[in-house]
Amino acid sequence: MTTPHTIAVLGLGRMGEAIATRLAAQGWDVVGWTRSRRTAGAVKTTGDPNDAVTKADLVLLALFDGPACRQVLDDVRDSLRSDTIVLNTSTIAPTEAAELARQLGPAYVHAPVLGSVAAAAAGTLQILAAADQATLDRVRPVLEALGTPRCVGDASTAAALKLIANSSLAGAVLALRDSLRQADALDLPRAQVLDTLELGQLGALVARKRHLLADQPGTVTAEFTIGALAKDMALLAAASNTPLRSAVGLADTPATHEADIAVAATVPAVEDAVLEPLRAYIRGHATGDPTHFRDAFLPTAHIEGIRDGAFVSWHLDEYCALFPGRPALDEPTRSRRIDAVDVHGDIATATMTLSHGADTFTDTFLLVRVDDSWRIANKVYHRHA
Repeated sequence: MTTPHTIAVLGLGRMGEAIATRLAAQGWDVVGWTRSRRTAGAVKTTGDPNDAVTKADLVLLALFDGPACRQVLDDVRDSLRSDTIVLNTSTIAPTEAAELARQLGPAYVHAPVLGSVAAAAAGTLQILAAADQATLDRVRPVLEALGTPRCVGDASTAAALKLIANSSLAGAVLALRDSLRQADALDLPRAQVLDTLELGQLGALVARKRHLLADQPGTVTAEFTIGALAKDMALLAAASNTPLRSAVGLADTPATHEADIAVAATVPAVEDAVLEPLRAYIRGHATGDPTHFRDAFLPTAHIEGIRDGAFVSWHLDEYCALFPGRPALDEPTRSRRIDAVDVHGDIATATMTLSHGADTFTDTFLLVRVDDSWRIANKVYHRHA
């Protein structure tokens, strides 16, 4: 089989346009199509994907998700020639990739890419390619024009590895968010903080996105959007059936989903109103005064856990009765910290660690916003002896 000469690129978003432009510059005859009917600079475009596919030796998909891939392929299936290869660079679920491979057989190459728009333009993408060996050999010149292809087995594996790679990126963005929030709480100058972070493990991300991490970032076209990364983390959580904190952390980012992923790192910490009942709870333990617990909890709250090997469930009055109204004798040696707070509209969850002498407690709270103020609805705890 010969190397493809005519390439149809279906999907001319940020990455699709960069890929199409790169291939055209490398000498391929490229025609592009996108549902938005936008043009793509130097690349020829058509309003009908079937026109592009009919003439193409290779059809390259650069679409947002699995449903888009299925819909576009269904629309052009009758126009695909028997010798046409479908090369899919889209980030989709492993099961979706496996199904496309099953439907299209040896003509299908699943090849999600690692890298930004700039990497696509420079031909330095890392490409996770899965295909029949003969088909892979046939499209290798196209892949090598875009970057470095790595054979990774079947389509499902390639799709899963791409989600794992993006998970590490999401984790870095959220780690950077935590660092910036802590720095803000310490009143550290943002420029100085970014200088320091560039010296550490997040250095490459900070250096690349610094213009978006400054106190007042300007309007910049996103290379990779918050919405796209949140979609990928939701796919990973569903595919693995394993909790994934970044799926929630990104989905709940208040910034527009069309913003660059770096903007997700600049979201301020949760508002003080959410923290106030937790701080009142800390004051209750520090002083032994149950009045603070009544400020922190709703009157209907329950406090539950295992005490002396048995499950206990106290009403708020019962819980308050456990405190004598004065600090514990070893209070100067005790410590408490709020570990995590996640807000979802009018509800929130929080976790706290309390070190009380020989015992450490992990407390988990459910909070709710009632009449414009936050209160603890329930608490469960675990005691580490």
